[in-house]
Amino acid sequence: MISKLFRMAAILLILVVAAVGTVSAAADSTDTDKVIQSAGTGKVIGTPDRAQISFSVQTESTDLRAAQADNAQKMNKVIDALTGSGIPRDALRTTGYNIWPVYEESTGILTPKIKTYRVTNTLTVTLHDVSRTGEVIDIAVANGINQADSIQFMLSEQQQRVLRTQALKEAVDYARADADTVAAAMGSAITGVRNAQIDTGYSPVYFQNYQYAGETSLKSAAPTPIQPGDITVTASVSIAYTIR
Repeated sequence: MISKLFRMAAILLILVVAAVGTVSAAADSTDTDKVIQSAGTGKVIGTPDRAQISFSVQTESTDLRAAQADNAQKMNKVIDALTGSGIPRDALRTTGYNIWPVYEESTGILTPKIKTYRVTNTLTVTLHDVSRTGEVIDIAVANGINQADSIQFMLSEQQQRVLRTQALKEAVDYARADADTVAAAMGSAITGVRNAQIDTGYSPVYFQNYQYAGETSLKSAAPTPIQPGDITVTASVSIAYTIR
C-alpha cells in the first residue's frame, strides 16, 4: 500500500515538473521573439444625424406663485406648438427648473430684501431630423421661449458604430504600413501579431452655442439658418508585430 502511494506521488511530481517546463519554455520562446511596436490612428468624417436643442422660459414676479403660474402657461404653449408641428412628445424633456430670489440693492448694513422671484424652466428637444433645427428654434421663440442655451449635434449609436469600424480599419492599415516599412529597412519580415490594443473611444458631439433673450415675435422674421457641419470620428490602435 505504501509503495503504491510512493509511486503515485512520484508520477504526480513528474507531471508537475513537465507542466512547469512547458510553461517556462513557452514563456522563454515568447520573450525571445523579435517584435516591432507600431501605432496607428484612423479618422472618418461623418454628418450628424441627431440634434439636441435646449431653451428656457423665464418669468419674474413679486409673487412666487404668480411667477410659477405664468411660466407654466408659457411653457405649455411652447410644448403644444412643438408637438403640433410633428415633434413627438417623447422627444421633449425638462432638463432644468430653477427659482431664484432677486434682491434689492443693499443699502448699508441692512439685509437686502427680496424684490422679485425669477423662475426658469428649461426644455431640451431631441431631433432625428437635423434639418428641422432652425425651424424648431423659430417655433419655440414665437410661442414664448425667451432664453436659449445651446445646440448639440451628434451621431446616433448606429452611425457611430459604422464610422468607428471604418476608422479602426484605417488605423490598423496605418499601423501595418509603418511596421512593414521598418521591418523592410531592417532586412526583416513580419510573421504575425503578438498583441493589439484598441483605445477606449468616445462619443463624438459638436456643441454650438446660441443666445436669445427677449419677447420679440418671429412671425415676420427670416427663418433661422443652422448648419450642423461635420463630426470626425477617430480610432487608435497599438500593435506588436513579430518579425524574423
